[in-house]
Amino acid sequence: MIEPYGGRLVNLVVPEGEERDEWTLRGNSAISIQLSQRSLCDLELLATGAFSPLDRFMGEADYRRVLSDMRLADGTLFPIPVTLPVPSDLPVRSGDLVGLRSPQNELLAVLTVEEKYGWSATEEARQVCGTTDFQHPLVAEMASWGRSYLSGPLRVLRLPKHYSFSELRHSPSEARRLLAAMGKERVVAFQTRNPIHRAHEELTKRAAAAVDGSLLIHPVVGLTKPGDIDFYTRVRCYKALVSRYYDPKRTLLSLLPLAMRLAGPREAIWHAIIRRNYGATHFVVGRDHAGPGRDSSGRPFYGPYDAQRLVLEYEHELGVKIVPFQELVYLPDEDRYEELDRVNGRRYQSISGTEVRDEYLAKGRPLPAWFTRPEVARILSEVWVPQHRRGFCVWFTGLSGAGKSTIANILAVLLMEHGRRVTLLDGDVVRTHLSKGLGFSKEDRDTNILRIGFVASEIVRHHGAVICAAISPYEATREQVRTMVGAEQFIVVYVNTPLEVCEQRDQKGLYARARRGEVSGVTGIDDPYEVPRNPEIVVDTTRYSAEENAWQIIQYLLGRGFLRQDEFESDKRSRMLSHAADRPQGHTLA
Repeated sequence: MIEPYGGRLVNLVVPEGEERDEWTLRGNSAISIQLSQRSLCDLELLATGAFSPLDRFMGEADYRRVLSDMRLADGTLFPIPVTLPVPSDLPVRSGDLVGLRSPQNELLAVLTVEEKYGWSATEEARQVCGTTDFQHPLVAEMASWGRSYLSGPLRVLRLPKHYSFSELRHSPSEARRLLAAMGKERVVAFQTRNPIHRAHEELTKRAAAAVDGSLLIHPVVGLTKPGDIDFYTRVRCYKALVSRYYDPKRTLLSLLPLAMRLAGPREAIWHAIIRRNYGATHFVVGRDHAGPGRDSSGRPFYGPYDAQRLVLEYEHELGVKIVPFQELVYLPDEDRYEELDRVNGRRYQSISGTEVRDEYLAKGRPLPAWFTRPEVARILSEVWVPQHRRGFCVWFTGLSGAGKSTIANILAVLLMEHGRRVTLLDGDVVRTHLSKGLGFSKEDRDTNILRIGFVASEIVRHHGAVICAAISPYEATREQVRTMVGAEQFIVVYVNTPLEVCEQRDQKGLYARARRGEVSGVTGIDDPYEVPRNPEIVVDTTRYSAEENAWQIIQYLLGRGFLRQDEFESDKRSRMLSHAADRPQGHTLA
């Protein structure tokens, strides 16, 4: 079996029987912080050795060199920062103990502070992700992280508890032992965050056969791309496949609680390092490996084979052989799969992920047997919700007095009239309940919007329709909410009402008080409003009524399939379309 990356497999977990709660021994007086889901995943993989040779959240020397050179301070190849964000005002000094707690407040580890240092989200995004575009999920998320990073030795008292698929959760040491028992010197690891269909089944079998090795199917079950199929469904699919269609003497299915960065080429190198620590000698790198999709201009963030090229460049250092592959397509005349670049003019078939979702599952059509196994098709069809019953969030943004709440209320009525269950989250109402006590500093405004976004994301996750009407003046925060909700189900409506019109309406008297200098921090007067770069819809309240604008949004939802055409009466549909026809081309949909 191959040696761990860096020559040693770190294990930071305090053995059973030893004194576990050092934090309590110090009189329970240390500061503790609750970890985000991302930091929780990172802690677990640090603790078990998946990130070896890294044995802590990165200090500044490691962090700076990783950004610039993809290396730790000692020169070891390591392309992705693994850091612990904390607020800049966290009152800690060198030597202090900091308890690291789960979201449920369970003490998991104690960090002895050695460093606390500042960082730049823009710099990290540019270096690691190659972009500062907020359409990239990690870039949007980083905007809300604490502005300092914390580092120091870790004493892990217990690992996060997992109650799902516990038999499939293996530490690197456990995975290496199980793979070694299969008796093969070579191990091919396969990374996935999607269901495995016939093409990838064929690919993984070919890869293992080509090196006469075992196969490690290693799906990510931590944080993946927003909008991905939930891991419970995916793991059910994997289990059905492995039990029926793979050789049990040569195949290990193991779950990886990794928080993906979706950093494309850099992340592919990182994935190879992690799989080496789990015992792999070979690693499959596919098309657009760890890609986050398209940027705000509609172009892919990374080229389809950028990841393959970069990993191959460093293959000699990784000590893991890369198995690159092209897209596999089905040759119906030969009843087999082949790489696309070897088709040579023969007839072939393929189905994209979008087609699976929109043309098959959404319409209740069975997936063809050549594309996926019947067990996978059954599981997916059982959990899939038709598009017209899927959750979505309509997010109104604009200046105070722009007309957001008025349109939102009308839209809610129209949706409920036609069978959708709707939750309306109005900014003013939220501030009297969910965000009571928050002020109007940038930090408090961001907190308010993220609270609304969290509630909206939960509603959407459970297939509800939610309408949010809040000024939400900052682009980065809006894009973070998009990531929370899921880009495909998040619809920004920019209520484009000029400031002078908003001031004329000014029912709250807010603008008048700001002009007199009685209040400060008023959006549009002495605090900026950042116009959305790429809103799904732009509405004009100076030329069209609130009802007309609400019908415009209905038209958009119909076009996206969130509503069924036959649920709308013909006279109302005609009225809606006539309103749309009166609008100048290029004005309604951004």
